[in-house]
Amino acid sequence: MSNDILFYNETLKRHIDFNEMIGELIKYIQENKKVEYKITVGTDSNASPWAQFVTAVAVLRVGNGGRYFWTRSEKIFCPSLASRIYKETMQSITFTQELKSRLKEKLGEEFFWNNQISVHIDVGQKGPTKDLIDGVVGMVKGYGFEAVIKPYSFCAFVVADRHT
Repeated sequence: MSNDILFYNETLKRHIDFNEMIGELIKYIQENKKVEYKITVGTDSNASPWAQFVTAVAVLRVGNGGRYFWTRSEKIFCPSLASRIYKETMQSITFTQELKSRLKEKLGEEFFWNNQISVHIDVGQKGPTKDLIDGVVGMVKGYGFEAVIKPYSFCAFVVADRHT
C-alpha cells in the first residue's frame, strides 16, 4: 500500500500515512495486552456514477471501546449498484491483505490465531443488495477473511459511511 494514502483519526486530529497508522494501531494494542482485540475493515461509497470510496479500519478492545482511521479515494466510475458494491468489497479486501501483512510483521502470527480481523461489507438481507450477498461474501472468504454483513457490518455502513 502506498504511503501517499493518508488516513485521518479523530483522536490524533491529523492525517497520517499508512506506516504511521500501523504504528498507532500497534501502540493501541500494546497499551493493554490482557484484553481481546478485533480489527475490522469496511468500505462505503456515495450513490453516484462517480463514487468516492471511504475505507475505515477499526481496532476494538472487545467490550471496552476502540479507535478507527479512515481514508478517502479519488472518484471512481461505477455505473451500477452491483459494480459499486463489488469495488467496495475489493477495496476492503486489498486493504485488509496489506494491513494483515504489516501487522503480522510487527505483532507475530499468533495475534491472528483467533481470527481477529474481519471485512465488513455494506450488504444485507433486506434491500437492493440482498442479491449480491453470496458473491461478495464468497470473495472475502476466498481471500481467507471473515465476512460480516448487515446488521453487524458497522465498520462499512456506520464508520465509513460517516465520511462518505
